[in-house]
Amino acid sequence: QVQLVESGGGLVQAGGSLRLSCAASGSNLSFNRMGWYRQAPGKGRELVAVITSRAVTKYADSVKGRFTISSGNAKNTAVLQMNSLKPDDTAVYYCAADYSTVGGFDYWGQGTQVTVSS
Repeated sequence: QVQLVESGGGLVQAGGSLRLSCAASGSNLSFNRMGWYRQAPGKGRELVAVITSRAVTKYADSVKGRFTISSGNAKNTAVLQMNSLKPDDTAVYYCAADYSTVGGFDYWGQGTQVTVSS
């Protein structure tokens, strides 16, 4: 059974940085896509960043230039480096992964809280 585990969330002041990591277990195959979503209180889940197995990346407009997604050193891992954090970045961040190249994500982590204080 595939499981995704996020780590690295926490409390940071505005302007600070955090690094989120996601590691998958239970998969013998490499994912074609891994991504990060977030959900703020009272809002829907939104895409933050995605990276493909060919290292193609996509970002939400709200995080471009501040966040960087990358593949980790181990298979089926992903890292989200978040710089210049703003209070609006406060949310639960979820790692997602899929074997396909298009469509939705089949596998999700439990989420990690990121809180940015002003």
